[in-house]
Amino acid sequence: MHAIAAFAGLPIESHEALVDVELPMPDHGPLDLLIRVEAVSVNPVDVKVRVSRSTPESPRLLGYDGAGVVEAVGTEVSGFAPGDHVWWAGDIARAGSNAEYQAVDHRIVAPMPSTWSFADAAALPLTALTSLEAFRDHLRLDSRSEGTLLMVGGAGGVGSAAIQLAKATTGLRVLATAGREASAEWATAMGADAIVDHRTLAESVRAAAPDGVDHVFSSFTRGNIETYAAVGKPFSQVVAIDGGFEDVAPLKAKSMSLHLEYMFARALHDAADVGRQGEYLTEVAHLAERGLIRTTANELLEGFTAANLREAHRRVESSSMIGKVVVHR
Repeated sequence: MHAIAAFAGLPIESHEALVDVELPMPDHGPLDLLIRVEAVSVNPVDVKVRVSRSTPESPRLLGYDGAGVVEAVGTEVSGFAPGDHVWWAGDIARAGSNAEYQAVDHRIVAPMPSTWSFADAAALPLTALTSLEAFRDHLRLDSRSEGTLLMVGGAGGVGSAAIQLAKATTGLRVLATAGREASAEWATAMGADAIVDHRTLAESVRAAAPDGVDHVFSSFTRGNIETYAAVGKPFSQVVAIDGGFEDVAPLKAKSMSLHLEYMFARALHDAADVGRQGEYLTEVAHLAERGLIRTTANELLEGFTAANLREAHRRVESSSMIGKVVVHR
């Protein structure tokens, strides 16, 4: 099968950073679906894994978002059949979606929105799962939840999904950070109630929410802990999806909680509730079919080639992406 592989942690400007290869068809186990991949999107995790590669002789298939068609089902699979149109985010410990075919545990797969194209669907699984795990499993939010959520990174992939899901599934008021007019317009289109300037974050948040915020969803935590402590209410909560940040002691004075969200944790550790990811994706598909959320695909590259994947990585690395970049057949 055709695939696009990373061999070593080369700069994306190198033609060898991601290369077209031919590989054997993946084996699919009793719990797996064998899926023909029709579209993928690129996330920051793709870049992080690629640049960390140190064994050039061993190809690594990246890709942690996908939409495609079920080709075959494992002997212990129920609820899926060949021909089904599905979406998934995958397992970081297994081969990813940058290939013609991928084997994926059916428990972390769901039927994609019936009203969406493969390209539209491929933009959302990882960010939707990250958002719902943050809201449900960490912050314990539901349709009755009220208060104010600060979304740091409002126009990014996760921010685009989180704003929409917060508005569709909770009663929260959402403040979204942005530093450019285009980013502010995008976050507003996603449903943000107000835009705050990330360059003057504390001042901007205080102006929009004088009493402080109840929850912070952070895509850029390094250097912002003191600001979160300043704008958070007593007993408010921060959920961070990045790492490498400094001492969290400033949160102590307000008895604030810090949660660390890692979307791959359930599959990586074969958690007893790993199937919750399939359930979350099913819920998101239903919201999409009802018109309550929209795709976050903002840039489309046609043609499943190494050149297009390199370009998608380059755009993500630029840190100026609005929404998601999708590569489709």
